[in-house]
Amino acid sequence: MIGTDGSKFGRLVTAMVTPFGDDGKIDYKATEQIANHLIKSGTSSILVCGTTGENPTLTDEEKVDLLKCVVAVSKNRSRVIMGAGTNDTEKSVKMAQIAQKEGADGLLVVAPYYNKPSQAGIEAHIKKIASASTLPIIVYNIPGRTGVNILPETMLRIAEQCDTVHAIKDSTGNVDQSAEIAAKARDGFRIYCGDDYLTLPFLSIGACGVISVASHLIGENISGLMAKFFSGDVDGPRAIHYKYLPLFKGLFTAPNPVCVKYALSKLGLCKEHVRLPLVPLTDEEKTALKQILKDTGVLENLSYV
Repeated sequence: MIGTDGSKFGRLVTAMVTPFGDDGKIDYKATEQIANHLIKSGTSSILVCGTTGENPTLTDEEKVDLLKCVVAVSKNRSRVIMGAGTNDTEKSVKMAQIAQKEGADGLLVVAPYYNKPSQAGIEAHIKKIASASTLPIIVYNIPGRTGVNILPETMLRIAEQCDTVHAIKDSTGNVDQSAEIAAKARDGFRIYCGDDYLTLPFLSIGACGVISVASHLIGENISGLMAKFFSGDVDGPRAIHYKYLPLFKGLFTAPNPVCVKYALSKLGLCKEHVRLPLVPLTDEEKTALKQILKDTGVLENLSYV
């Protein structure tokens, strides 16, 4: 049975947006501002170049420069995880090696998308990346985007055979599947919930934390929810969950990270720009999201911004 401490990456990992300027290029000043904001609001590890960071439309050079920027800003105040996984094994291996060279503390490796490999193919893919670096790996299981589900028996086998495979980010929405992994995985393995709205249910079956999007806006509150849960409080975490459930849902009414970037723009942390094929929110969608931000107190809570 797994443990529930966040010893390597902490309990709150934020999948950070990649801010763009009016010219469409990465805004590194805004990147520094957001990274500092996340650290101040309780993020223990920053994940760069994930889906929320619009990984598919970043060039390899941009990914490396973004990693370097966030590593420099973190200055040992937070750990930095690099989204190194692609649907090309050799490209993923190369990115893993670069990430280690440039100071990343860990890797996020997603199941290969579009190729739709077999379970054996997924296993071979992750094992080859793991053999190319000594960095701890979080395997990312998100069937809704990749088209393939990493089955529990596959994940358990990978975790048993690869010491550096440290955790899974579970975005399946299937608590039962993660419970099976939690019951059978080695002691050093960890589970991170991949969806803010499921953080509390996942904690109940053995997750150690969450890889969050909403923590861009309410990091202290999400950290508080987890602290209360692990202290044995029952009602406190539920109250926080109920309060922010509309925000958790509202941030995904359009493809991620369109909504959270708009929310961050209202806080003055970055522009709302996204890269095609993503498009900005409509005026109607903006009105609805602004109401959620108002109702949940997001715009009033961040006094240091």
